[in-house]
Amino acid sequence: MIKGYMLVKTEPGKEYDVALKLRSLPHVSDVTITYGLWDIVVEIVAPHMVEFDKTVMKIREIEGIEQTATLLGHGDS
Repeated sequence: MIKGYMLVKTEPGKEYDVALKLRSLPHVSDVTITYGLWDIVVEIVAPHMVEFDKTVMKIREIEGIEQTATLLGHGDS
């Protein structure tokens, strides 16, 4: 199991629109809107690296996203 987090910075005022789109993607297990440098934290849990990569690429294609950073780990839960 591959588990990671993606930090997302959106265009101003687009946080809720982007979060709604993120929640509909496969392997996205949690979406939290935050305040600070990053607007959204996305938890991704995928069965293997290929699916994790596909999810990351789909997220980067979402309109309204300006910047992302991905934190990768191996989930045991």
